[in-house]
Order: sequence, then C-alpha cells, then structure tokens
Amino acid sequence: MSKVTKNRLFELLSARHQNNQYSSLANIPSPDNFKDINKASLRIKQAILNNEQITIVGDYDVDGVVSTTIMVDFFTSINVKVNHIIPNRFTHGYGLSVKIVDMIESGLVITVDNGISAIEAALKLKEKGIDLIITDHHTVGKEVPYALAIINPKQEDCTFEFKEICGAQVAWYLCAAIKKEINADVNMGEYLDLLCVAIVADIMPMTALNYTLVKSGLKKIKTSKREAFKKLNEVMAKKVLVSDDIGFFIAPKINSAGRMEDASIALDFLLSKTSYNANSSLQELEELNNYRKALQEDISKKAQSKTNENDNAVIVWGEHWHEGVIGIVASKLSNAHKKPAFIFSVKDGIAKGSARANADINLHTIITKASHLLLGFGGHKNAAGLALKIENLEEFKKIINEELEQHKHKLHIDPTTLGELDVASVDIEFLDIIEKFEPYGLENHRPIFQISNATLVKYDLIGKDKNHLKLTLNSDGVIFEALKFNDSNTNLQKNLKLVVSVSKNEFRGEVKPQFLIQDIL
Repeated sequence: MSKVTKNRLFELLSARHQNNQYSSLANIPSPDNFKDINKASLRIKQAILNNEQITIVGDYDVDGVVSTTIMVDFFTSINVKVNHIIPNRFTHGYGLSVKIVDMIESGLVITVDNGISAIEAALKLKEKGIDLIITDHHTVGKEVPYALAIINPKQEDCTFEFKEICGAQVAWYLCAAIKKEINADVNMGEYLDLLCVAIVADIMPMTALNYTLVKSGLKKIKTSKREAFKKLNEVMAKKVLVSDDIGFFIAPKINSAGRMEDASIALDFLLSKTSYNANSSLQELEELNNYRKALQEDISKKAQSKTNENDNAVIVWGEHWHEGVIGIVASKLSNAHKKPAFIFSVKDGIAKGSARANADINLHTIITKASHLLLGFGGHKNAAGLALKIENLEEFKKIINEELEQHKHKLHIDPTTLGELDVASVDIEFLDIIEKFEPYGLENHRPIFQISNATLVKYDLIGKDKNHLKLTLNSDGVIFEALKFNDSNTNLQKNLKLVVSVSKNEFRGEVKPQFLIQDIL
C-alpha cells in the first residue's frame, strides 16, 4: 500500500471537491427554489408598506442568534424598524412558544431557526389575527404549524437543491428574496462573516454549498467592518482563519450567553456599533464562557459516574443539572463512549434533556419511538432536545436501548483515515496543502492518518496538571514527537499503531509541524 506523501495528500483532498456544483459564489442556488419564499417576501413587502409591526423570533444558540442578527441588520439597512425576541432558555423555553406569543400584540411574526414544531403557539397567533412566517431547518414532524408561509428546505415539496443548511442560511435567503421584491440596495455578500459562524457552529456538513460559503466567510471575517469581528480579530491575532477558530474560539463565547444567562448579550455583541460596546460585551461573554466550562466539568463528572457501559446509549439524569450545559456534556460523553448520549436535568418533576450522537442513525427517528412519553421534542439527525415527566425516565431509557439494539454496529462513526502516513514528508509544505483545503467539518473531516509502525523512544507527562501525554517516537528511522491531550495513561507498549492528525505549531514566531494523537489502536 502506498503511503500518503505530499502529492498523494493533494490528490485525495482535491477529489473531495471536484464535483461541487456550487464551487463559486456565482453558482449558488437561487432563493426562488424555496417553497413559500415568494409568498413570504410579498407579505413582508406589504407589512413594510403598511407600517405593520414586524417581530423576529429567534433562538438562543449560535445559529439562532446569528439568524436574528442577520434579520435585524438587514431590516436596519433598509430603514425598517423591527422588534426582535430571543426566548430565554430558563423562563420561556425553546422557540416560538405560547409564552412568547403572549408578548406580541399585532402585526407580522417571522421565526428564524425555529418554529417548525410550534403547533400550539401558531394557533394562538392565528386566534390573535397575526400572520406567521416560519423559517427553519429542523426536521419537519408529522404535524405542521398553521402559518402563512413555511420556508424550510426539509419540507418534502421544497425544491431547494441543498437540504443540509442551518437556520441562518434560510434567514439569509429570505432577506435576499425581500431585497429582490422591494428592489433594495443591499449587498448580501456582506453577511458571509456572520453566516459562516452559524454554519460551523451548527455542525452542518462542510460540503457543496456550505463549503463555499464558509470558505468565503472566513476571509470575510478578516476584513469585516463589524465591530464584533474587528474585536475578535484583535484577540485572535491570526493571519488566516480556519473552521476550528470558529468551533473552538468564537462559537463557544457566543453560545455561552444563551446557555448561562440570556442570548441578548451575544446579540448585542454581534450588533455592536462601537468598539467600546463590542469590547464590554465580549468581556461579559468571556466571563460567562469560563463559568460554563467550570459547570460543564462538574456535570460531566457526575454524568460519567452514572453511566452504564452495557447500555446502547448513555442515558443519565440529575437534579438541577444546569440546562445550559447538558448539550455539551452529551456531546462529550457521546464521543468518549462512542454511542449516543441523552443527558437530563430534573427540576420540579420535569426532566429536560439534550441528546447528541455521531452515528449512522437518525436521533430524531429513534426518539419518535418514545414520543408517547414526551412532553415535547425536536431536532435533527445528530442533535435533539426533549422533555418528559420524571416518572417516565426509566421507561424512556428502556425504549431507546431496545430501539438501538437493532443498530448496534452504527452507534458511532469513526472518521476514516486517509491511509498510512509517510512521516518523513510531513513539513510546512505538507501543512500548507492541508490548509489550502480548509474549511473542514462534518462529512469533510480534517485529514487523519495511520502510523502503524511507531516505536516508543520515551514518554513525558506535560501540562500544569501533568494530564497530557508527550511521546517521542521512531517510524522508519524518523524521530518525531506526538501529543495526546487529556490522557495520562503511561502503560504503553513498545510498538504502537496510531491515528494522528498534523497541525501547525506556532511558538515564538517559529512554525513547525505538530503530531496530535487521535487514537492509540
């Protein structure tokens, strides 16, 4: 078997994108292909002409906050004043709910990144004589809310060519349709900076349309006129941005507001008009994010201690576990145990849960099998939110475990390696090739490689808590160092078979390749 050298790496990564029909921004699909989008833009035009109150209802995660930001910014740029409401996770719950409808008196309501499961709230709006336009990307259930227009690519009769887009993309497309309808002078390309943050944060497949939008968006962040992005660029101080900069640095900060307190803090940050405002909002987000990390660590430990290795999914709960972090804990445990995870926070007899999976199954479909026990649920293939009475938890656990029994071989997808790595060819040029094909993400993962004949020369434990493993290895006479984070197991064999990724390590102006161990086989 031939090893992965620079030429081979280039071939393999080019092949991923050779059939992308949306490879340039000029080729991306038109808004007209969305079901109901023309009906919606006509109704919005009418609302603008009649000076009706337009209310945007968003969501408290990154996608929802960015969707709301795009909408508010767009209407501001065409001199139309709109109201916006982002529900508070703790007082209102998720999405367009009856509690939110109670806050709206008249006019027109537009949801972004939510609404497809808001059956009851939609009826209440109808009773109040308020028109509703839903824009969403979540899975469409058996029953669809009563609305004037529903713009969601996952509707069966929607002809939009690319189904796996996030809420912010649907909102952006609606703005493009409104722009066309009223003949406004707005450059929709100015929103690519915001858009790419939402696509990455909401873990959309990094292929086709999404790949092209994020590639452009990452460049756009660097030159963005928005105060929020100027501030983030200053803090990150990087020449080139990659998708991980959003995933690990930008998104968690924006997300922390809705998780820990209220998403309006993140919205204020993204809509900042002065650098003073951007700076103070960012500091607040930074503090909330640090608080989130500490809580997450605590709940992860508690959840881990309740996990049963023999179950087909991690399904655990605890009193008053913080609702804002259970989603991240679910992600963490799903990856650690290589199976779906459901983490519930119990309060006043109700268990609110977050489910995450990295699997070849559809979480939404699996949860449907227990829908008779649920007070409500929604989501998509790899992530969902749900709620049920505490007395139904054991029964729920039983049903999910039985349901997953038929899918035992699909409970976790391990990313496939590009093949056996030629360690000798890993240099700065090798890393430049990897960087050239950024952004990486779901269905277009960062290249990982196998090294099957590494001999252990020595090991060290590093970091202030001595919880990271640094190995010095020899592969075919090439001596190299590799790091494995959050692993202090030094019980290692002499001959090792590894799965690694390689990245740039910049230290005091010197750039060199760094091997990161994903797995010791």
